[in-house]
This record gives sequence, C-alpha cells and structure tokens, in this order.
Amino acid sequence: MARVTQRSDLDDLVVRMSGVAVRRGGATLLNDLDWDVELDERWVILGPNGAGKTTLLKLAAAEMHPTMGRVHLLGEQLGRVDVFELRPRIGFTSAALADRIPATETVRDVVISAGYAVVGRWRESYDAMDTERADHLLDTLGVAHLSQRQFGTLSEGERKRVSIARALLTDPEMLLLDEPAAGLDLGGREDLVRRLSGLAMDPAAPAMVMVTHHVEEIPPGFTHALLLGDGNVVASGLLEDVLNSENLSTTFGQDLVLQRYGDRYFALRR
Repeated sequence: MARVTQRSDLDDLVVRMSGVAVRRGGATLLNDLDWDVELDERWVILGPNGAGKTTLLKLAAAEMHPTMGRVHLLGEQLGRVDVFELRPRIGFTSAALADRIPATETVRDVVISAGYAVVGRWRESYDAMDTERADHLLDTLGVAHLSQRQFGTLSEGERKRVSIARALLTDPEMLLLDEPAAGLDLGGREDLVRRLSGLAMDPAAPAMVMVTHHVEEIPPGFTHALLLGDGNVVASGLLEDVLNSENLSTTFGQDLVLQRYGDRYFALRR
C-alpha cells in the first residue's frame, strides 16, 4: 500500500519529492527521484551536463511540474496550490533570469523589483523599508557601491551577486542557486564562494540549494550533497558521507580523485 504523506510529516521540510520523474520529448530528465530538504540544511547538487540538475532545481522553484510522482514545497503540493502564491516564498537565481533583466535597469531597482516578482521596474510603488532592505542586501553581497549603476554595465561576478541580493529581498524560506559561479574568473569565484559561505553559516538564512559542476565551488557551511548522473541519484546525504572519490567517479563517468584542503574540496582525474 502506498504511503500517504501527512501534513505533519512536512512541518520541518522545505522540499519533499517522492518517486519523481520528468520526461520531455521521449527523454527522461529525472527518474524515480526521492529527496527531502529540511529547514536548516544547505545542499549542493553535483553532476555533469545533462544530468538533470537544472530540471531538479526548476521543480524546487515551482517552475515545472513532474511527469510522475509528488513534489511538496514549503508544505504545499505542486498541482494542488497556486504556484503564483508559492513562488514569492522561494528565492531563485539563474542565468536565464538574469538575462531577462533590462540592461538599463539600475542595480537597486533590479533588487527592489523582486518585491513584485517582476523584472524591469515600471509603475510599482515601493516604500522606504523596501529600499533599506535592498541596500542592506547589496551591502551584504559587497555591491552596495553599485546601487545606481546600470545592470548591463556590471561584470559577470557583480551581476551574480546582485542577482542573489534580488533573490533574498522577499525573505524567502528557500534559496535556490543555479550555477552561481559559472563564468567567473578565479578571483570572482573565490569572492562569491566566501560570501555564500557566510550566508550558509548564518542560522537565520533560509534553506539553500546550489547547483554546480565543480566541487571547488562548494562553499564551506554547506551540509548535504545530491549527486546526479543521467537523471538518476548516485548518492544523497551528508556532504562528508557522500562526497568521495568513488561516488564522484560514478557521477562523472571518469576515474576521479577527490581531495580536501581544510574546508574546501578539489577533484583531479587519475
């Protein structure tokens, strides 16, 4: 007999996926996936191109529905909730979202317009508290000095940090980061990793889920890992339990050696 999930089972969870599959055009993007994320957890999703990482994040962002299985987000089940009421409770950053932001939009307006879940400020009305919060978040991410700059003039690293500030504006219950370090140079990557580490270690921060291809981008303070290969879960659980050479080699289909220096990870091919 199938297990019926009671509401009380979801009280400490921001994500519960049970038997989830996603199929598009004859291709299986995710297959029979189970995954729980609790309120105080910070997850990294690792895997090669085409593994299903972004698909999984879109499910968690209520941007996509599964072909099979059940997805509960913040206590609500996809298919039985108005996603337009659910999405403001989830902070989501991705390159696709950043590409929709008008190049002439000021940095402060990029952040503050998240209050209405729009890109490109028009006739919305914001109060002083909105502006103060936007400025505080920009300062936290180290880009307060750019508040009056146009978004299109920013470097890739600056754009990433502004996008994260925008995702945090509504005080979300979950923060989803789709490859936040992609395209950054070494200095930009290390600065972003440091700032994400500070956020991850803040007990007041929301649950966090970050997609990446690279173990070097895992910020200290992240607690759990989900390794995906060809739409299937290779390993899932506490970061230090599942992130090892064997699981990483299986995930990427190569003979890899995982090394750890302090609280950072690195991987090399044998």
